[in-house]
Amino acid sequence: MNKLTQVEEEIMQIIWQLKRCLVRDIIDQIEQNTGERPPRSTISSVVRILEKKGFLGFKAYGKTYEYFPLIKEEKYKRYSLKGLIDSYFGGSFQQLVSFMVKKKDLSKAEIEEMLKKLDK
Repeated sequence: MNKLTQVEEEIMQIIWQLKRCLVRDIIDQIEQNTGERPPRSTISSVVRILEKKGFLGFKAYGKTYEYFPLIKEEKYKRYSLKGLIDSYFGGSFQQLVSFMVKKKDLSKAEIEEMLKKLDK
């Protein structure tokens, strides 16, 4: 699986949310989220890159294309998290949790909740 750029990932987040969409739907969602309307050509280019990378499929209706994700969001999250843990924590989830505890990014309640889930 290829790593996505920040812009590609932002657009994939929108597509995962919408499930099936046209380029104009993506543009509308970006405008709703940011208050700015991005150029259609920019979004179309990113969508084509996502298609080439194997993240998107499409169905053509004449000159209009409806896009849908081929990679599940959960799968990409696992891939990204594994890459982060491998790069910054030597592949150790324990080192990640230890780091977060030391930085006080995890509360005692959150740690207890994680332990409950591990026990299941």
